[in-house]
Amino acid sequence: MDSAGYTTLTRMVGLNRELQTIANNIANVSTTGYRKEGMLFSEYISQLEKGEDSLSMADGNVRITNGTQGPLTPTGGAYDFAIEGNGFFLIDTPNGQALTRNGAFTTNQNGELTTHDGYQLLDNGGAAIFIPQDAKTIAVASDGTLSADGQPLSQIGLYMPEDPTSLTRSNGVRFYTDGAIVPQEEAVILQGYVENSNVNAITEVARMIEVQNAYTMGQQFSQQEDERIKSVISTLGR
Repeated sequence: MDSAGYTTLTRMVGLNRELQTIANNIANVSTTGYRKEGMLFSEYISQLEKGEDSLSMADGNVRITNGTQGPLTPTGGAYDFAIEGNGFFLIDTPNGQALTRNGAFTTNQNGELTTHDGYQLLDNGGAAIFIPQDAKTIAVASDGTLSADGQPLSQIGLYMPEDPTSLTRSNGVRFYTDGAIVPQEEAVILQGYVENSNVNAITEVARMIEVQNAYTMGQQFSQQEDERIKSVISTLGR
């Protein structure tokens, strides 16, 4: 395969990854707290033989998370919380602490506030939050202070990674980071709301069509280049 073939192949590999990313976004258009994902392309340039042009290849090798605020939907649920602004809830999972924008919570048999997967929601000190079993009214202030029957119990923690690019997505709405996380004090927590996915289905479908067309053009060019090389070989072999 010549340089043009390698260049086209690397571009098509990146476009295929982007198609998979867009398809995943569309599949999660109704997922609470989902942040859409994009693909960042980089260029690799290599010097060839003396007197020849350099070789440039594209690679879609970095996934980026879009931090745009998703629309908020009222639910009236006492344990449904939405974040208005930047920040994430902190939850405790078997793989360590994770960040999430999915604010649909419940309580387990021990009175702990958890995700619907059973992972504990943590307060601003990194501890689990307990709800008294006899509590009749649960209220959450905009700063995350949680009260039961008018008595303050805890403060829900909001956090941000020091390096937003360090986030690794898991299961769609959970994020892990190898770096440090810091408290986020400027965001507001709204009780009785959840944040919807920030995916715009129309935009994603349009982008999918655009990428599919680019991929098809790459296939056609690759086929034409293959036929050209075969024709040259056939001519030289006579």
